Amino acid sequence: MSRSTLSERAQRLNAAFHLLADGRSLNEAAEAMAEQHMISRRQAYRYLQEAQHLSSPVAVAVAEPTIPITLKVPAAVAVTLRAYAQANDLTMGETLTRAVCALLTTAGGRG
Repeated sequence: MSRSTLSERAQRLNAAFHLLADGRSLNEAAEAMAEQHMISRRQAYRYLQEAQHLSSPVAVAVAEPTIPITLKVPAAVAVTLRAYAQANDLTMGETLTRAVCALLTTAGGRG
């Protein structure tokens, strides 16, 4: 199964937030989440746990479409990139996108 996108994650967190705000029990909310979003009950409980700490719904960002590209980097860079991405709960693509955007910003958009 593939990872959820940031937009899907935000939508699921908001759904969990609203179920809890409506007074549903954790068990009822987990069942509803699992059914509505086609996720496991265990994953539904994770969203519900996180939603319990929210004071308001999270913003749902509409992501720009992405395209696949192939890059060749030294093995040590790939290992460091993968470790950084995992440690920060990001995909390698998200990590690279942020790094390239930061580079282009500091370079004044020249490239």
